Amino acid sequence: MKGDKLTTVLWFDGDAEEAARFYADTFPDSAVGEIFRAPADFPSGKKGDALTVAFTVLGRSFSGLNGGDMFKPNESVSFMVVTEDQAETDRYWNAIVANAGAESACGWCKDRWGFNWQITPRTLLESQQAGGDEARRAFEAMMTMGKIDVAAIDAARRGD
Repeated sequence: MKGDKLTTVLWFDGDAEEAARFYADTFPDSAVGEIFRAPADFPSGKKGDALTVAFTVLGRSFSGLNGGDMFKPNESVSFMVVTEDQAETDRYWNAIVANAGAESACGWCKDRWGFNWQITPRTLLESQQAGGDEARRAFEAMMTMGKIDVAAIDAARRGD
C-alpha cells in the first residue's frame, strides 16, 4: 500500500485480519499486507490486537480497521466483481455464501462481515449496454435470480 494515493477503509468489529485473509484466499491478485497491532489497550480491543490490516482484493488497496461495533456496512456500498463465465461466478458466490454469508437477489450476496458483493457476469453488463429488447429480456431474467445463471442470461439476450 505504500505509495497508494487512495485506499478504501472498511470498518470491522475485531476481525479485519480474518476478513483480509478470506478475501486474499478467495480472489486472485489479492494479498494480506502490513498488520498494525495496537501498542496499548483501546476501546474495542487490547494491546497486540490487530488495529489495522492492509490488504488488496483483485489488485485494489484496502485497509481493515478494527473500530468496534458502532458502525455496520449496508447496501449503499457494494463491491462488484465482473466474472467471465459460470464457473468463476459460482466460485466467488459460493465462497462468500458458504463462509457464513447470505444470498440475496440479482447477483448480490453478503459476506459474513456484512459487506455486499455483486457477482456480475460480463454477459449481463454487455446485455445492458446493447439496450433495447435484448437489455429488457436479460434484465427481466436477472430479476428472477439470486446467483446469476449465465446460460439463462445468454438465452434471454438471444430471445430464446
